[in-house]
Amino acid sequence: MRDSIKTGFSFGITSGIITTLGLIVGLDSGTHSKAVVVGGVLTIAIADAFSDALGIHISEESECRHTTKEIWISTLSTFFAKFIFAMTFIIPILLLQLTTAIIASIIWGLSLLGIISFYLAKQQKVKPWRVIMEHLLIALVVIAATHYAGEWIGERFR
Repeated sequence: MRDSIKTGFSFGITSGIITTLGLIVGLDSGTHSKAVVVGGVLTIAIADAFSDALGIHISEESECRHTTKEIWISTLSTFFAKFIFAMTFIIPILLLQLTTAIIASIIWGLSLLGIISFYLAKQQKVKPWRVIMEHLLIALVVIAATHYAGEWIGERFR
C-alpha cells in the first residue's frame, strides 16, 4: 500500500514540476500573456493529471503484480500530486508580474525537485549531489528547450 502511494506521489510531483515549468516557460516566451500562461497551467493541472494517472494505472495493471486497491491508490495519488503541484505554479503568476512570476516559478520548481531528489538519494543510499544534479540538469534542459521553442513559435506566428 505504501509503495503505491510513493509511486503515484513521486511520479505525479515530478511530472507536475517538469511539465508545468516547461509549459509556462514556453508559453511566456511565445506569448508574453499572463492569461495564456494561467490557462496553460489550468489545462496541465487537469488534462495532464488525468493522463498521467491513467498512464500509471495502465502501467501498474500491465505488471500483473498489484492488487486492484494498490493500482487505484497509485492512480489517485498520481492524479492528486500532479494536480496540486501543478496548481501551485499559478500562485506566483497571479500575484507577480509575469517575468518575475516565471523566475519565481523556476526557483520554486527546481527547489522542490532538489528536495525530492535529496530524499530519493537518501532512500537509495547514494550520494545526494549526483541525483540532485542529474534531475536538475534534466529540468534545465526542458526549461531551455521550451523557452527556445516558445520564442520560435512566437516569431513565426505573430
